[in-house]
Amino acid sequence: MNIQIFGKNKCFDTKKAERYFKERRIKYQMVDLIRYGLSGKEFDTVLRGVGGIDHLINWESKSSDVTLMKYMDDTRAKEDKVFDDPSLMRTPIVRNGKEVTVGYCPDVWDQWK
Repeated sequence: MNIQIFGKNKCFDTKKAERYFKERRIKYQMVDLIRYGLSGKEFDTVLRGVGGIDHLINWESKSSDVTLMKYMDDTRAKEDKVFDDPSLMRTPIVRNGKEVTVGYCPDVWDQWK
C-alpha cells in the first residue's frame, strides 16, 4: 500500500486517520493540505475517486466562498476555486493509488489491505 493523507494540522479527523494507520503499522505520507495543496494530477484523481467536486467541498465551513458555491451551477468554476483554496476541502483526503476517501472512513481503509 502507498497511503497518502492530505489534511490540515488542526483537523481532528486528520489526526484520527493518522492514528488509524499508525496503530496498524501501515506506512503513510502526511501532506499538509494548506501549505502544499494538491498537484493538478492529484486533484483530478481525487475528484474522480470521490465522485465530483460536490463531495470534496466542506459545506459546513463558515467561509463566504462556500456559501456562494452553494448557489453556483458551474462545476468548473467550483473546481477552480477549490483547487486555488485547499482550505475549502473536507479532510482528511486519503489516497491509496487511485482509490480515494474523504473524511474519516476506517471501513473503507480496512478493505484496502
